Amino acid sequence: MEFKHLRTFVEVARLGGFTQAAQGLHISQSAVSKQVAQLEHSLGTPLFDRLGSQVRLTAAGNVVLQRAEGMLRLHQELLSELDDLSHMARGELRVGLPLLGSNTLFAGLFAEYRRRYPNIQVQLLEEGSLNIEKAVLSGELELGGSLTPKNPTFAYQPFCDEPLDVLIPADHPLAEGPSVRLEQLADTPFLLYQRSFVLNERVLKACQQAGFTPKEGGRSGQADFLVALVAAGQGVVLLPSVVARALERPGVVRLKLVAPDYLRWDIAFIWRDGAYLSRAAQAWLELLRERPVTGSGL
Repeated sequence: MEFKHLRTFVEVARLGGFTQAAQGLHISQSAVSKQVAQLEHSLGTPLFDRLGSQVRLTAAGNVVLQRAEGMLRLHQELLSELDDLSHMARGELRVGLPLLGSNTLFAGLFAEYRRRYPNIQVQLLEEGSLNIEKAVLSGELELGGSLTPKNPTFAYQPFCDEPLDVLIPADHPLAEGPSVRLEQLADTPFLLYQRSFVLNERVLKACQQAGFTPKEGGRSGQADFLVALVAAGQGVVLLPSVVARALERPGVVRLKLVAPDYLRWDIAFIWRDGAYLSRAAQAWLELLRERPVTGSGL
């Protein structure tokens, strides 16, 4: 049994087919089929039921999948530890960033990281908090920027804690005031985020506690597109202050949101509690501690 066979098997199981796995691994479909067949031969049992172009895990396949993911994660941690012996002369940083605010908060930080450690390869994933948490748990990512988790499975380092602002069409009746309460927006459509954003849950919870269920005017993971919809009069969007300030434009007014304390954008960098952190990951966390973001909300 070889690690490449396990990795190929996990990709077939994760993506649901040999063709999809071949595309994801950038190898031929025949190579994928051969590696899975060699793994099945070495284990003495079929791992998939072949249903035309679709595959389904057998009972044995489910057991192997659980073990294979753990073995691959341990293998990756072993490689990370060995990389440390070269004193940052090589290695990889696998990190996830929130879709909101990445260009505002992290472009300069990554430029500085690359200047200090030019031989470290940086692999980025931009996603909502829920997907980043899943990727950290699976071992796909070593670190991830997420809303501060309550799950004890994660350890984390706080990074920033921002209040939310409201971006509202300039011709909206509430646009003249310096601030707005959540309940004042009950009759205005809300532009929300993709379902992988934990911030959605906080917004919906706060609205319900304020006595209303918000009307949905659209969803996107791209803040600049949401603000363009605001300018077009399609609704309002709640954004972290640091992001909202950078996206102000003609036709849009930024107001301070008067809301419960929990309705904030508190970004932390998370990792699996107890997991080994590579030197590359530790160096990223050290850089973040050097340059904290304060939540002024101005």
